[in-house]
Amino acid sequence: MPAEHHHRDVTGGSARAAVFGVSDGLVSNAALILGVAGGASQVSVVRLAGLAGLIAGACSMAVGEYLSVSAQVELAERELRIERHELVHNTGKEKAELVRLYESRGVKSDTAEEVATALMADTDQALAVHAKEELGVDPDRLGSPIRAAVASFFSFVLGAIVPLIPWLAGHDASDARVVVSIVMAAAGAVAVGWVLARFTGRPPLRVASRQLFFAAASAAIAYGVGKLVGATV
Repeated sequence: MPAEHHHRDVTGGSARAAVFGVSDGLVSNAALILGVAGGASQVSVVRLAGLAGLIAGACSMAVGEYLSVSAQVELAERELRIERHELVHNTGKEKAELVRLYESRGVKSDTAEEVATALMADTDQALAVHAKEELGVDPDRLGSPIRAAVASFFSFVLGAIVPLIPWLAGHDASDARVVVSIVMAAAGAVAVGWVLARFTGRPPLRVASRQLFFAAASAAIAYGVGKLVGATV
């Protein structure tokens, strides 16, 4: 017996929020920390900036994700209500749409008519088919704003804490902290890229390199600006 094949859920908001949260937390806080480190000589200043960036970024991501998914779900629910109304009050028209849809995909007219009739006998089933074909949504899997917000918050924290670790203890300022922060941020970017590659089936080296490049570019720009501004202010 061949092994049963399972597809990953690529429509849910939580997985997307988690991936973006880790990546954004890592890149944005690494850039913030290194930017402040480039212009400040006190560890406490860098630490405060990193912690503020972590909390503010995580809250912002969570709120933004909650509002975004809420709006998306509410829009889908509105369209589903309209579609359900049409299925109840304009059954013939909705059935004809299904027949034309199946015919356009190569199904014979008699078979298309038979399938459409069977589907229209159950309003919920007909709604699910129409929603997927016309709206591109699954009525039973519209996403959860709360789950997306929670996933976004904690994943952002996970990413943002990585470049901050070298600054959490001690008071002496040294270039070693900057180096360790850069190394940890680079390792985190590679890890995020590797996980993304596993999910998407893309070449791990290519995805990890891309992730590392953008993280390094952002951090380098921020550090350079910190050096310039810190030297003149």
